[in-house]
Amino acid sequence: MRSPRFLAPTALAAMAALAGCASTSPTPVVAAPAAQPAPAPRVVPPSPAPVPAPAAAAAPAPQRVAAPAPPPAHAQSPSQPQDAAGFQAWVQGFSREALDAGISAATVQATLGRARWLPQVVQLDRAQPEFTRTPWAYLDSAVSPQRVAQGREQYRAHAAALDAAAARYGVPASVITAIWGMESNYGRNFGSFSAIDALATLAYDGRRREWARGELMAALRIVDQGEIAASALIGSWAGAMGHTQFLPSVFLAHAVDADGDGRRDIWASVPDVAASTANFLSHSGWQRGQPWGAEVRLPAGFDYARTELTVRQSSAAWAAEGVHGMGDAPLPPLEGASILTPAGARGPAVLVGPNFRALLRYNNSVNYALAVALLARQIDGNAGLQAPWPRDIKPLTRAEITTLQEALNARGLDAGSADGVLGPATRAGVRRLQQSLGLPADGFATRELLQQVAP
Repeated sequence: MRSPRFLAPTALAAMAALAGCASTSPTPVVAAPAAQPAPAPRVVPPSPAPVPAPAAAAAPAPQRVAAPAPPPAHAQSPSQPQDAAGFQAWVQGFSREALDAGISAATVQATLGRARWLPQVVQLDRAQPEFTRTPWAYLDSAVSPQRVAQGREQYRAHAAALDAAAARYGVPASVITAIWGMESNYGRNFGSFSAIDALATLAYDGRRREWARGELMAALRIVDQGEIAASALIGSWAGAMGHTQFLPSVFLAHAVDADGDGRRDIWASVPDVAASTANFLSHSGWQRGQPWGAEVRLPAGFDYARTELTVRQSSAAWAAEGVHGMGDAPLPPLEGASILTPAGARGPAVLVGPNFRALLRYNNSVNYALAVALLARQIDGNAGLQAPWPRDIKPLTRAEITTLQEALNARGLDAGSADGVLGPATRAGVRRLQQSLGLPADGFATRELLQQVAP
């Protein structure tokens, strides 16, 4: 927004790191885990969305590695009563700020006047998964046969709304449908937290308090504008809401009233959901009529150190270097195209363009964007990736990644902070190690590389 979590550029990065999609187990982006909330904070959601419920729940689309299940809401640590008291004092202060910002007293009373401290939200915000996920494990779940079948079913059921949004904003209906599937399992799971309670808790005691304060103020404005009742403002533990998990600030900037009822209803109106999602992607740089990219075959001796989003050139330039489409198909005409190898030199390669980067604005995770792209492709009746994944490779634990980072830094290979996260700095450090060992510099960390530097 898992989070992705519709997000404005800044909000999206926050969601990737903070808000998981309601239908997924918490990455990045969007990112911290979007685990199933504990029963206590459950709020009765608004009237059911007009979406036919699938016969069985689809496998969750893991935007993030699953976090440990939170303890029951009634299980309190000794510090919780004190935290709850401090929370109420903080709410009083924020209520004065809201009034000064022009929020009506009635809205402040209906929202902050009833706000509750949710200790499990703090736990979810601070949870760290023990294991990373391999790209293929993520995609196996996110783009499961069941999710593809349900996506086709939902597309048929809501073709008028989805096609209208596609025509208006230039974003294919299958892409809108795929995001819908990724974010809430086609409306089956919005999350069950009060967005007010969750954001107030994070603003009081979260990792990104200023971000949460801004989103909380935006949520108050949504209520104040009469878009939805405070009691029906339901979403994930990090405040992402509705069918496609908009954060409040993104709702204010990009939600659309497509059905003409005077409200932007991303909880119960599929036309509003479809148009709002497409509107966000359009404002994020989606280019009408252009594909997101294509699977490619790389030539012998290809320099894998160039497989980063920051390395961009036209698809014609890549073709001149010997990059081909699968089955020797021509590359799609793209400017500013990058080549990505999510599983390194042993896995598939994809050429991606501006529309792939627009998907990253929704959730800043290559795995997420690739999942949306492949899900959309299969909803349209096409095949997924052809090249096999290196399924024999086992994922590193966060502790092992930290050890690898420390070892790389000790060798002067600069892997960035030893935080257990495989980000761009760590991939660059891994590439430098691979180059020193005469290996393909794909930046893909493995146990074999870890044993090279920390036996």
